Amino acid sequence: MSQSPKARKLLIPVILTVFIDLLGTTIVIPILAPLFLELQSGIIPVDVSALSAEGIKALLQERTIILGILLGVFPLAQFFGAPILGAWADKVGRKKVLLLSLVGTLIGYIMFAFGVRYQLVWLLFASRALDGFTGGNISIVFSAISDISTPETKTKNFGLVGMAFGFGFIIGPYIGGMLSDPTVVSWFNFETPFWFSAIICLVNIFLVIIYFFETLKTSRDSKFNLWQGFKNIGIAFQSLNLRTIFMVSFFLTFGFTLFTQFLQVFLIDKFEYRVSDIGKFFAFVGIFIAITQGLLTPIIGKWLGPKKVVGMSTLGIAIVLILYVFPSQSIYLYFLAPFLALNQGLMAPNLQTLVSNSAADDQQGEILGINQSVQALGRAIPPILAGFVASLNVNLPIIFGSFFTFIAWLIFMYYYKPFKRTEDVKD
Repeated sequence: MSQSPKARKLLIPVILTVFIDLLGTTIVIPILAPLFLELQSGIIPVDVSALSAEGIKALLQERTIILGILLGVFPLAQFFGAPILGAWADKVGRKKVLLLSLVGTLIGYIMFAFGVRYQLVWLLFASRALDGFTGGNISIVFSAISDISTPETKTKNFGLVGMAFGFGFIIGPYIGGMLSDPTVVSWFNFETPFWFSAIICLVNIFLVIIYFFETLKTSRDSKFNLWQGFKNIGIAFQSLNLRTIFMVSFFLTFGFTLFTQFLQVFLIDKFEYRVSDIGKFFAFVGIFIAITQGLLTPIIGKWLGPKKVVGMSTLGIAIVLILYVFPSQSIYLYFLAPFLALNQGLMAPNLQTLVSNSAADDQQGEILGINQSVQALGRAIPPILAGFVASLNVNLPIIFGSFFTFIAWLIFMYYYKPFKRTEDVKD
């Protein structure tokens, strides 16, 4: 069964929305670690000449822990906000909630920029909390994709969203690295990328207003409250057909977040990367994510089915992650990056398909909101944990990341059984 012309028409603004949103989001990727770890030019500059080697080491450990807590604030707030937005999107529609989410993101960028300017660490935390609580836009986009997709086109469409993610990942970190580097333009600093992201987000809001049409077919009056995230975790692990896939989603997110959130620290500590170097490396990874999800995912997903793809790619991620700790020269990381991007690019849309296929059509917003709660919890804990372990050894977050990803693979291979519906895609 093919998609209707109206559904195909919506794909363009949806993909553009994801691209612009991820562009704004990924611009900040190279910045947060240097913002805290560059002692003379970061958020709170200090005179390192007055410190002993032990004092510098202690200060870096302290700031690494603070960085970890800051990185954990966004997903923790998202844990509370995402299920509320998902259930609300099932009630009032995708477009209204998506706009609300983008407005929250816009305000969050502006708050962060002012926090950097005036060296107000508490404002950085407040901005990340606001952006996290209202930042359910990706789950809403996935709900819209589910609304307009047939079982045969769902993985392909999720892959197109992933391709937009990949292109945002290519351009965003590179721009972020350049915009924060005063050697590129004298007035560039850590504040500049957040103002640029705010402008990008404002453009996205206008595009959604003009081009995004409502996709919700049947309104569903779901009850929700501030503690819905905890209820969702309970639902996720009580439902027999969802328990395993949500456990896989949690451990995958947990493991991969341990790696991604502290890769910046790893690159700075082990290879002395500057902020622009970090941006270039993440952009390189994004190229292969875009190629994988835009070109390979539809072909491989149709050929093997989501179940086989998730199984193989999850094991692949676990293997590649552990290999990251061995190189003594950063050039070797560039050889590993395509393999990581390939496996991650295949895993993400196919796992999303398995989750989506486990729910009825009128429950897509709720079920994807539950999955985002699971993933938000899986993203909230690792940065805090990694902040402490990275202060001991910069390799530990990556080693733990590989371990938890391998646990996800074991659970998937031995316990996952697809939820059977008459319209199920091949798996």
